Amino acid sequence: MLFLVIFGLAIIGLVAGGAIAYVVGAASVLSFIAGGSTDFLAILPQRIFSQLDVFAFLAMPLFILTGDLMNRGGVTKALIDLAMALVGRFKGGLGHVNIMASVFFAGVSGSAVADAAAMSNTLVPAMRARGYSDTYAAAVTAASSIIGPIIPPSVILIFYGALMGASVPALFAAGVVPGLLLAAVLMAMNSWYAHRHDHPGGAGVEIPRFWPALWRALPALLLPVIILGGVLFGFATPAESAAIAVLAALAIGVARRDLDWPGIVKAGERTAVMLGAVFVILCAIAAFSYLAALYQLPRRLGDEVATLGLGPMGYLMAVNVVFLLAGMVMDVKAAVALMAPILVPVAIDMGADPVHLGIVICFNITLGLLSPPFGGVLIIIATVTGVNYWALVRAVAPFLLAQIGLLLVLTFVPDITLWLPRALGLI
Repeated sequence: MLFLVIFGLAIIGLVAGGAIAYVVGAASVLSFIAGGSTDFLAILPQRIFSQLDVFAFLAMPLFILTGDLMNRGGVTKALIDLAMALVGRFKGGLGHVNIMASVFFAGVSGSAVADAAAMSNTLVPAMRARGYSDTYAAAVTAASSIIGPIIPPSVILIFYGALMGASVPALFAAGVVPGLLLAAVLMAMNSWYAHRHDHPGGAGVEIPRFWPALWRALPALLLPVIILGGVLFGFATPAESAAIAVLAALAIGVARRDLDWPGIVKAGERTAVMLGAVFVILCAIAAFSYLAALYQLPRRLGDEVATLGLGPMGYLMAVNVVFLLAGMVMDVKAAVALMAPILVPVAIDMGADPVHLGIVICFNITLGLLSPPFGGVLIIIATVTGVNYWALVRAVAPFLLAQIGLLLVLTFVPDITLWLPRALGLI
């Protein structure tokens, strides 16, 4: 009974906006006390350190720093110009540019939030000036921003791989095809809307010349190639590739004269702040994971699933629902760290592939960024563009439904996700 009270208070704290690290950490410690397991608290610091002492985690801050340096180094505009040169001539061209730029930007930042902030400041005003409605421009920007965490290098995939012991190179390879499929689905929808609502584009639109645009964007495009080439073909670990990426981002920004010393310092400060927030959450989650292991929560959950007779696919659908709901109200990394150690082992025992699970969970939980009541990406875009939040929710709903449809396809057809890592011999 006391456990239920603590759990209820923790849920109330999270819904009320309490810091996830404090709420989860306090609830875990109180649960140790309520269960008469205070002796195990003496080992908790060692458990926390052992969960954080994972080499793959080293790549995470370096990729965050790389994305920030590239963004401050004027990369966003170069990528948008290249996307405009490629697809800007089609009907609804700027919508296609928005999606294509998100694909390019994904290889630099790996973050939906960074993508949303960058595109809101650049492409939404441009689409508005060309005659697109504010809500549609904001909705396309929101929908395409979640390509960032799926196409490698992805911070959340590194996070999942380190947490669950899955191969990060295999996860990177597995994210390529789903990310490109997501871009194709969004472009198809944008084309349909363009013809239905007569969006601008087509003949007569001023298009940047391809070769100069490619030349300006080439350094940014080479960066993910260097990163992925090193990781996928075994020349470097994710952490080593991330370190090379930081050096390359610095060299590109300085050579272009778009990155100065104050910008470098600000990028470092932002990375440190983000890293501190992530590792505080990880410390709290380590306490919860220790509690879950002590009371054998994964085994008990597996027994309950067996009694319900869900089967592997039925259980995966249940996991999808849980992570989708969690993504609506929780930080993406916190939700993965909190629930993956409990839900994923059961799915693996039922025959699921951990790499396939990682892509499905990453895709799934980032959809929560487009879902009310909170929707982190929606809040950012509504704030930056001045679009009414609930109008943006209605405008993005058709895109969200299409993305959920693609998620179901990826869930039921694992070969789509696993084809490339298998071809590269990573699994």
